[in-house]
Amino acid sequence: MAGNWKMHPPDRQAAVDLARAVAGATTGARAEVVVCPPAIWLVEVAAALRGTSVGVGAQTMHAEESGAFTGEISPLMLVGVAGYVILGHSERRRYAGETDEAVAAKVASAVAHRLVPIAAIGESLEERGQGATEQVIERQLRAAISGLDRLAGSGLVVAYEPVWAIGTGDAASAADVQAAAGLIRALLREADPDAADTVRILYGGSVEPGMTKAYFAQPDVDGALVGGASLDPAGFAGIVQAAG
Repeated sequence: MAGNWKMHPPDRQAAVDLARAVAGATTGARAEVVVCPPAIWLVEVAAALRGTSVGVGAQTMHAEESGAFTGEISPLMLVGVAGYVILGHSERRRYAGETDEAVAAKVASAVAHRLVPIAAIGESLEERGQGATEQVIERQLRAAISGLDRLAGSGLVVAYEPVWAIGTGDAASAADVQAAAGLIRALLREADPDAADTVRILYGGSVEPGMTKAYFAQPDVDGALVGGASLDPAGFAGIVQAAG
């Protein structure tokens, strides 16, 4: 259960307070809980969560360890601060020009540096209307794992986030989510039959507490990547609790 804070909150103290509130609200949860704050708050949030069961993730990273990449964050900078990193989120693909090839390099780099990659994939509204959902999922997933020798031991997490559902309030149905997750699982089995079932598949896109039980009842859905609702500790805790 990962909370993507995106470009929130606006100051250090608010980030620390939110992290502590999430930890308090999810104490005793059976699900693995991770929060992904903006990079500038990573160190403070990690310190605030030390000793709790809540993990910390970054929202992106560069594939290279160092270099002339102004404004970027290397995997070495994340090691010891974050244990997870979201890669290929649709907002990064749209606004930062991330390509399938760039996501592939980042996923491989994250695994090499013992960071858990949360690889985000999903179709746009236009692609959905064209009946291209399966093709987009297959293309993006195959690319994301193309730099891995095998899935076993990678820690890979795949987040299905249909672009048309992100931040719109128009969440996918449980049947739609399972159809996508089932396809993802099948493609993973092609890549590594012995390890495909160890890869956790998350759903993201206008996730709200009242909808989550239906998602988590699906056989191939293992959790959620939550956006706006993760900024509300009580609401996020409700989503976490729905996971059982």
